[in-house]
Amino acid sequence: MTIERMGDSPRRREDARFVTGQGAYLDDLKFEGVAQAVVLRSPHAHALIRSIDTTAARSAPGVLAVLTAAEATADGLKPLRPYAEANVQTGEPFAFAPQPLLASDKVRFAGEPVALIVAETQAQALDAAERVVVDYQALPAVTSPEAARAPHAPQLSDEVPGNTCLDWHTGDSEGAEAAFARAAHVVSLSLDNHRIVMNPMEPRGVVGTFDPASSRYTLHVSSQNIHINRNHVARSLGVEPKDVRFVAHDVGGGFGAKNFAYVEHALILWAARRVARPVKWIASRSEVFLSDHAARDMQAEAMLALDAQGQFLALKIASVANLGAYMAGAGGGVQTFQYIHLQGSVYRIPAIALHVVAVVTNTAPIGVTRGPGFAEAINIVERLIDAAARQTGFDRTDLRRWNMVPPEAMPMTNAFGFEVDSGRFAESLDHALSRADLAGFDTRRRESEGRGRLRGLGFAYHIKATGGPPDENVDVRFEADGTVALITGTQHIGQGHETTFPQILSTRLGVPNARIRLVQGDTDAIPFGGGHGSSRATYMGGTAIWRASDEIIAKGNALAADALEASEADIRFEDGRFVVSGTDRAIGLLDVAALGRERGRPLDTFHAWKREHMTFPNGAHVVEVEIDRDTGRVDLARYTAVDDYGVLVNPMIASGQAHGAMAQGAGQALLEHATYDPESGQMVAGSFMDYALPRADDLPSFDLGFNPTRCTTNPLGVKGCGEAGAIAAFPAIANAILDALAPLGVKGFDGPASPLRIWQAIQEAR
Repeated sequence: MTIERMGDSPRRREDARFVTGQGAYLDDLKFEGVAQAVVLRSPHAHALIRSIDTTAARSAPGVLAVLTAAEATADGLKPLRPYAEANVQTGEPFAFAPQPLLASDKVRFAGEPVALIVAETQAQALDAAERVVVDYQALPAVTSPEAARAPHAPQLSDEVPGNTCLDWHTGDSEGAEAAFARAAHVVSLSLDNHRIVMNPMEPRGVVGTFDPASSRYTLHVSSQNIHINRNHVARSLGVEPKDVRFVAHDVGGGFGAKNFAYVEHALILWAARRVARPVKWIASRSEVFLSDHAARDMQAEAMLALDAQGQFLALKIASVANLGAYMAGAGGGVQTFQYIHLQGSVYRIPAIALHVVAVVTNTAPIGVTRGPGFAEAINIVERLIDAAARQTGFDRTDLRRWNMVPPEAMPMTNAFGFEVDSGRFAESLDHALSRADLAGFDTRRRESEGRGRLRGLGFAYHIKATGGPPDENVDVRFEADGTVALITGTQHIGQGHETTFPQILSTRLGVPNARIRLVQGDTDAIPFGGGHGSSRATYMGGTAIWRASDEIIAKGNALAADALEASEADIRFEDGRFVVSGTDRAIGLLDVAALGRERGRPLDTFHAWKREHMTFPNGAHVVEVEIDRDTGRVDLARYTAVDDYGVLVNPMIASGQAHGAMAQGAGQALLEHATYDPESGQMVAGSFMDYALPRADDLPSFDLGFNPTRCTTNPLGVKGCGEAGAIAAFPAIANAILDALAPLGVKGFDGPASPLRIWQAIQEAR
């Protein structure tokens, strides 16, 4: 049997079942007697609920239950609370209103759940939902931070005065002001990091059951974070976490939209108990647009101060984040941790002053997607540097090189006191520019001009802290049939963990990969877990695997010494065998495991740990665009990246993850925009007819290289690799577009670079 170690690129073992139709996604699972649920959602963005009449719906054919907030209250259900309830840095509580499972007196966004209908079939549930009569009194809606904070703006909740959850000044305001006063150059920008909807291929869904004998709930769920979500749902149900089991089988993508608990998780379990049947709900694509947690949606006013030699002196940012109707998940936590963590990026900026505001509006709640908070911060600084180059005449590459933290200054500590352990930033930038053939760009630009098109080049340097929830664990069990069960608290949602996790264990223990079976996605299988978010799985789960392997080897040494009749001090472990030093006597690990099982000294090992540090993937992304000046159409012509992900467990899988992130970042830059009507609060990009995801013909072939520096915060030396492109692509593409349009006098544009927006920017410049 093959031993595939870290650094090898075996094909993904999970792909065989996916491409042959053997995957087990939520809709593939079979449950005897399953009932179907439909969520009745508010058609209004903001309205009072005067009454709800369910009489006709309850008598409709096939209906098993019609549930409203009245029944939820009577049964003691509680609203969902955010995961972060206070400023991560100061401990100051956020102003927030918990999200009700079903709206009772008021709805706050179009798509908010008002009633749950359970019937024998989905068609019957849909028919019954149309018979529910809700008397709404429509109220004025606000969809933007400006509207939410305006004088006399409609208030969403009494708990959130002025619709403001957070209004926080942090950083070195005095130092920044002094630096700006003496600066030779000051550059200012207004930036809109617009809202997007993640749209995973498999929509959100759940199947809930209740066992009256054990009083336990079980939720089969399409989710990327089951243990923590289980805890929040248990609180809403009014039970202990031990009384709720979450199971996630194959998950068809998440992108952050499946990172947190949703009201449907609790509602479907509650409904299963009420009707004494399994209950199933899977979101329609319209529900994905209306009710999934969205991402980004931050406006910023930013200023950069430079001296006469181009050295950065200070950065000032005033940003406003639109959290949607409720502070959901880590909405406030992102603003007070991720967003400020790496402000200033990889550049030496002595003084940074931030004004961070977060508000609620009549839009779907904001969650996370690749690079939450970090993407917003990187976009600001990378756009500012290009603007500074245009304003001062300095070369934009030189500005970056001059101000990057050099390798000899690593580990670096930034202006907010956060440490980054490793990286060769200028070197990665130079490698990327060389790989992108910067020297040949002028020739390519002239060729484009000969075809009547504008060509621009842009780049951005990204960095992110990865780690997510700080606790993780694994359980390694040696089975009687000679296989090894690797049970983890992380879970895959398409990243290839069934391939990479066995590679880590095989590297340490020398066990053939085919003998290792990954077990994940079940809260009953292991005590806790942080799921998959913040590119944490390989770092967190991998470190637990590494340390568990240390314990296994130590246990095995003692058993091998007995078996080989040698001193334990003379035993060494290599290539899956315990060997007596200086002899040819040896015994394999799996044989030692069998011996230990016989003697009541099993090698089975559980290891839990809590991280104290993050990992910091970083790198440079270089893009070229072509623009049709008559129509405003932007084509992404070339995309080159050189990234530092530390040690690569599987370079092929790392490349695939990077490519996916680049595609998502390009989608935000060029196509995607979750747009609401500012008057009615209705979503006007609520389907794929109005919301464009990137397709193959929107993207070039990606040219990805690696410039790894070993991470020092974990024994594997790895850094999370799944988010880089989504962070870097947005500013890199924007910088390339502005480079192409500079000869026409265009200095900026808002939102995605749709043909209309670019055409309008060209016309305004003329």
